[in-house]
Amino acid sequence: MSLKAQISEDMKTAMRAKDSVRLGTIRLLMAAMKQKEVDERVELDDTAVIAIVDKLIKQRKDSVAAYQSASRQDLADVELAEMKVLEVYLPQRLSAEEITAAVQTIVAQVGATGPGDMGKVMGAVKTQLAGKADMGLVSAAVKKALTP
Repeated sequence: MSLKAQISEDMKTAMRAKDSVRLGTIRLLMAAMKQKEVDERVELDDTAVIAIVDKLIKQRKDSVAAYQSASRQDLADVELAEMKVLEVYLPQRLSAEEITAAVQTIVAQVGATGPGDMGKVMGAVKTQLAGKADMGLVSAAVKKALTP
């Protein structure tokens, strides 16, 4: 079953269970997926859906930080609940050690020698690790690997 079909089934389950938080979050995800399909006139595959989920989680993280700095824990809790619902649709994330090893392998494959090659390395890393790793950690690992 594709990830898109799984999300659709989960929405139906949330409707039947009257789980308003889960239902609302899945509807936001479905709307984002539909928007991408309409804008680009494509049928989304699992990789594209994972990218959308990643984007929505990043938005939630930013919102949580903003709400907590404004002393609005009630709103931060809502965003955290939505993040938990969205994280179900992400594949198992790589650990920091696995990210470092993958980045070193890619740096060797690309033949990068210094910080000037960061764009070339990040392009290769994004295609291989998209959805599997937090890109913030990946970027830090690439910088560390390219720093003499």
